[in-house]
Amino acid sequence: MSLDLDSMAPRGNAGGRRRGSHVPALDGLRGLAIIMVLFVHFIGDCQPESAFERILIKASNYGVWGVDLFFVLSGYLITGILYDSRGETHYYRNFYSRRILRIFPLYFGVLFLLFFVLPLVPSLVPVGLEESSRHQAWVWPYGVNLFIAIRGWWALPYISHFWSLAIEEHFYLLWPLVVAVASPPALLRICAGCAAFSLALRIVLSLAGLNEISIQVLTPCRLDALCTGGFLAIATRSDAREALLRAARPASLLLAGSILLVSAFPAITQVLPGVFHCIRSFLIALFFGALLLACVRAEADDPIGRFFNHPAMRFFGKYSYGIYVFHGIIAFFFSDKQTEYGVGSWVGSHLLAIFLQASIGVALSVLIAVVSYEWFEKRFLRLKRWFGEEAPAPPEIETKAAGLS
Repeated sequence: MSLDLDSMAPRGNAGGRRRGSHVPALDGLRGLAIIMVLFVHFIGDCQPESAFERILIKASNYGVWGVDLFFVLSGYLITGILYDSRGETHYYRNFYSRRILRIFPLYFGVLFLLFFVLPLVPSLVPVGLEESSRHQAWVWPYGVNLFIAIRGWWALPYISHFWSLAIEEHFYLLWPLVVAVASPPALLRICAGCAAFSLALRIVLSLAGLNEISIQVLTPCRLDALCTGGFLAIATRSDAREALLRAARPASLLLAGSILLVSAFPAITQVLPGVFHCIRSFLIALFFGALLLACVRAEADDPIGRFFNHPAMRFFGKYSYGIYVFHGIIAFFFSDKQTEYGVGSWVGSHLLAIFLQASIGVALSVLIAVVSYEWFEKRFLRLKRWFGEEAPAPPEIETKAAGLS
């Protein structure tokens, strides 16, 4: 059976949500994404000293998939915003201005603090940050992922996690033009084609011997997640919307099983693990796409609706951008200084030290993110009202605009 993309192309607003409508569960889905990433850096980066700790740290490292979820969300939300505003006066000006106001103040403000303010007290500057400062020419123009790909390891201490912000910026730069000029059926084909190209490129690069870190951080290699979200944004504005939403939950279960199989096969056989990891990443993007649709369809009183509409999940989603920016800096400091061992000697248990350090790291990340948003970022977000009628009043501004940022 073939997939008829023309039949999925939007006709007017067939089946779609009204422009600017808000899906609260997607805030909670974004909350899940940032919580997964917090597990990676605050627990997954620790060194195990027992069998249980090895299992805990291994499981926590799967939180890296939270970045895939951010990408799917970004593709879905940004494509929807762009599609709904096609043909409007100041289409490009409004989109880019609103993105700049959301993203640039925090990103460049943090870089200014790290590279110019902190060095005013040399004793406070860690060696790793000095290394990143020497290569800051890559950081300011959102080239962190390119630098990491060239080096083949997590270069740029304290700010290497900015690689995913760079990928999203590259997407924001080019995607408005694609959405503006392509017809709806063409958009669906472009999304599907880019996703397939991204998967094929990862497989080719893996077979060619490029290391997994370089493959992971290159923008063309992550288009499958972004374009999965983009595809769903267009398709859910078509007559196929209800069918897609009904299929979301069974599809998510099927994809979850497929991910387990694709993970287990190379682990057991040691056959082409790099290739199967590439395929797994594609399936993960599809899984999160299905989960996203399940959230869109979820009622407030069903299990998915209750979980993703929970105030705690939406809280993490609301402040996810700031939490992401600050948590990596804090987590690298912990790892660099090996603070888990100092805490362990104090509390008498390495496992307890891991949990205590993670709790402190999460609390600090959230606290700084909330203060940053409420006292600094909001000042810029209020200016969004000058660039498009859909701008909501704070504090809901960021909850509709992007995935990671």
